[in-house]
Amino acid sequence: MNTPPPAARPSFGEALRFWLKLGFISFGGPAGQIAIMHEELVERKRWIGENRFLHALNFCMLLPGPEATQLATYCGWLLHRTWGGIAAGVLFILPSALLLWMLSYVYVVHGQVGWLAAAFYGIKPAVAAIVAAAVIRMGRKALRRRVHWLLAALAFGALFFLKVPFPAVVGGALAVGFVGARLRPEVWAESRPGQTGGAGAPEDRSDADLSEAGRGRTSLWRTSKVALVCLVLWWAPVLAAAWWQGWEGTPARLGVFFSQAAMVTFGGAYAVLPYVGQQAVDHHGWLTASQMLDGLGLAETTPGPLIMVVQFVGFLGGWSQPGGLSPLQAATLGAGITTWTTFVPCFLWIFVAAPYLERLRENALLSGALAAVTAAVVGVVLNLAVWFGAQVFHPRAGVIDGFAIGLAAAAFLTLQRWKGGTI
Repeated sequence: MNTPPPAARPSFGEALRFWLKLGFISFGGPAGQIAIMHEELVERKRWIGENRFLHALNFCMLLPGPEATQLATYCGWLLHRTWGGIAAGVLFILPSALLLWMLSYVYVVHGQVGWLAAAFYGIKPAVAAIVAAAVIRMGRKALRRRVHWLLAALAFGALFFLKVPFPAVVGGALAVGFVGARLRPEVWAESRPGQTGGAGAPEDRSDADLSEAGRGRTSLWRTSKVALVCLVLWWAPVLAAAWWQGWEGTPARLGVFFSQAAMVTFGGAYAVLPYVGQQAVDHHGWLTASQMLDGLGLAETTPGPLIMVVQFVGFLGGWSQPGGLSPLQAATLGAGITTWTTFVPCFLWIFVAAPYLERLRENALLSGALAAVTAAVVGVVLNLAVWFGAQVFHPRAGVIDGFAIGLAAAAFLTLQRWKGGTI
């Protein structure tokens, strides 16, 4: 069967329209969002090749912060450098931020918003099907050697049965892959760029089309300049809030706390939310435990990163502690500074490190180590798929949702057998 050639590199306008659409359809947490990006960017549009996509995903899994947001930023940077990365990252976040701001206002004024869960009830089974299809596709292309299959199985078992922390699983895979590629390169070495390796010619040629963008300028001066700009943008609102209301004011405390959280949030939203919830409820008193759970429910039923629940925390923190402003003004300011300090670091990590990482793509040791991370990531996504499916199909003890199972099966067949689109 002839394989279709890779698509031409998109214009900035085409990419902009796609990133905006992605911001509105990115349901299902990191697993669903990564699956949607893989389906659209690699399988359908063929703007980015399989090798390049997995290389970016491996790196983003190692970073603190929301990996799906960072992956979108990385892919946008690959396509159109800095402005592409900014557009992709901002548009991935913006629809969710605006929608959650409106829902937070409805929540504090009118109470529960259970209608939202009903409105999005049908989306969750479809996302479960998208994630399951993505696991199959990623597994076929990423698990190229027996040792990779073994690592994927071990990663899944460590997460699902032993409850090993996510950073330990990914970090362990990186270390094992690095040592393995050094001692037994014939067993661990990743397929080189330009080889098929299971991904096929169009992906490799797509990757080659991005080489010029990926091999951007790297120098100490450039790195320092990018880091300085990102750091100034990151901390300027926090310092302004502290100058205006003092360090004990709610906006400054929110900015400092979520800046600290942004640097240690390894393992995705579910790994860090217990810490955020405990500090926000017990230490700062920004909201109650019941409100924290309601905020998580809102974040789960809206598009965008699940970690966006921190915006709900900031909104309620400002609303409950307005500090001389009207509750709505304080809540909007709290939501804004929380979202800003949570997501601006994502751009710092990508824009500083991605050019160096792209230059090291052909390094055999790094390729072998990241191939091991790729294998572990397949196990991680499988674990997320099982967890997400359990929440959708088995919502309460003793309850099996047959309608959700049927809807997910229909969506899975549409994707796999009839090659239907995500939309």
